[in-house]
Amino acid sequence: MRTETDLDRLHPTHTAPVVFAAGAAIGVLGGMIGLGGAEFRLPLLIGLFGFAALSAVILNKAMSLVVVLAALPARLAAVPAAEVATRWPVAANLLAGSLLGAWAGASWAVRMRSATLYKVLAALMVLMAAALVLTHTTTLGTLDLPLTAQIPAGIAAGFGIGVVAAIMGVAGGELLIPTIVLLFGQDIKTAGSLSLLVSLPTMLVAFARYSRDGSFAVLGANLRFTATMAAGSIAGAVLGGLLLGVFPDVVLIPALAVILLVSAYKLARHD
Repeated sequence: MRTETDLDRLHPTHTAPVVFAAGAAIGVLGGMIGLGGAEFRLPLLIGLFGFAALSAVILNKAMSLVVVLAALPARLAAVPAAEVATRWPVAANLLAGSLLGAWAGASWAVRMRSATLYKVLAALMVLMAAALVLTHTTTLGTLDLPLTAQIPAGIAAGFGIGVVAAIMGVAGGELLIPTIVLLFGQDIKTAGSLSLLVSLPTMLVAFARYSRDGSFAVLGANLRFTATMAAGSIAGAVLGGLLLGVFPDVVLIPALAVILLVSAYKLARHD
C-alpha cells in the first residue's frame, strides 16, 4: 500500500495563461496526429507542474475524459453513426476486456510505491512511442483470425489496453486504433470512432476506481487547474487538427517519438 498521500502539490503556482498554454501545446501535438495527446500531458504534469505520479495520473485521466467527450460528436459526424453502430460487436469484444483491465490497472496504480509507479510509467511511455511509430509509418493489415480466436484475442487485447490506459490516465486510442485494424480489419477512420466508443466507458471505470482512493482528493483541490488545462487541450486539438498534414509524418512522427522517449528517461530517473 502507498505510504504517502501523493497530494504533495495541491496548489500549483503557475498562472492560468501558463496552464492553458501548456494544455494547448499538448492538444496541438495530439491533434496533428489525430489523437488527444494525453501521453504527452502526463510527463508535463510531473516535470513542469510538480505533481507526484499518482496525482498526475488522476488529473490526466480527468482531462482525457473531458477531451474525449469533446471529440466524440466531431468524430461521430465524420463517420455516420449508423455505420459505427453496425460494428458494435467489435466495441463489445474489446470492452469485455478493457473494463476489467481499467479496474485492475487503477487498483494496481493506487497500491504501487511512488518510485515503482514512475518506472512503470516510463516503460509505458516507451510502449506508446513504439505504437506511435508503428501506426503512422507502416501500413497495417489484418491478422484474419478465425472467430474462435478473434474473440479471446480481442478480450485479451482490451484487458491490456485497459490496464495501460488506467495506469497512464490516457484514453488509449494509440493502442486501440491499431488493435481494431489488426484484429478486426476495420479501416483507420472507422477504427478511430470505435476507439472512442471503447475508451469512454473504459475511462469511466478507471475514474470510478480512482475515486475510491484518498489520492483522488487532488482533483477536487485542482478543479480550476484541471478545467483550464483541459480547455487548452481542446483548443489545441482543434488547431492541431487544422495543421494535420502540414508537417510530413516522416518528420513529425520521429520527433514525437523522441519526445516520448526523453520523457520516459526522465520519469525512470525521477525520485
